[in-house]
Amino acid sequence: MTRSQADLDDLTPDTFTPERTRPILEVASRLAGFDATGAELLRHHTNAVYLLASEPVVIKIGRPGEQEPIDVVGLVRWLEARQVPTVPLADAEQPIDIAGCGITYWRYLPQNDVIVSAGDIADPLGRLHARETWPPLLLPEDHLASAFDAITRSIQASTILSPDDRQSLEVRRDELVEQLDAITFDLPPSLIHGDAHHRNTLWDNKGLRSVLCDWESAAIGQPEWDLVTVEVHCRRFEHPAIEYPEFVRRYGLDIREWSGYPWLRDVRELRMITTNARKSAPGSANADEVLRRIGALREGVAIGWNIM
Repeated sequence: MTRSQADLDDLTPDTFTPERTRPILEVASRLAGFDATGAELLRHHTNAVYLLASEPVVIKIGRPGEQEPIDVVGLVRWLEARQVPTVPLADAEQPIDIAGCGITYWRYLPQNDVIVSAGDIADPLGRLHARETWPPLLLPEDHLASAFDAITRSIQASTILSPDDRQSLEVRRDELVEQLDAITFDLPPSLIHGDAHHRNTLWDNKGLRSVLCDWESAAIGQPEWDLVTVEVHCRRFEHPAIEYPEFVRRYGLDIREWSGYPWLRDVRELRMITTNARKSAPGSANADEVLRRIGALREGVAIGWNIM
């Protein structure tokens, strides 16, 4: 039995759970003419992502309470028109809002156990960065300032941090902010993905090329941000050692050779830690992983990270 849209109370970050997003899925499916029966939950962290059983369609339910979202639908249509490899939108009127959550519909791309490696991210990312024009959309432009703002908001909003954890993260943030004026970027600003890594890259439905997905973090900013994101994921999540050199070969630049790499690496990692601190529930496995990362950061110990 489904619930009407009027019956759904607005969700909050604390009530963004599979039990609460399933009714939203049912309404979103019905409004687009789809059947939600048997839909499979693929992921429930930053967003709730459901795969329909009746159609090769993925419905993404955005987390409520985020900053004003960008026009992802408009951006993807702009990218598709310019042959930037991206996951395609499904044929539905979108985006829509249900219970305070942004809803988008996407074509499902079966992966058939084919693994995406870091090198596979290089081509679509390079095509994105090479765009000489930017879309006529409202996109964040002061990307680094936005990153530090997000770090601050996440520290303040997290419910899993002890006073000591909170203080150590704030001190680390302040140190990195103070160093910003001394950083000189080598690459010109461009359209960036904002969160380019293995899990945000898929194979197209023919298995012939890799495409980017999850565009919610797109912005006008420094391409170095995307490049260091790939490097951080390769190193911290302990992907095979050959992967990052292959990415460098195919993209044509090794971010580690840039003088500002250690600083941007630390900013990126702090952003990842604090974002997950905000999204993790007390006592959960995700919270344990975040606190483990914070402990290692405080002690200056380099550790591998578990994927959340």
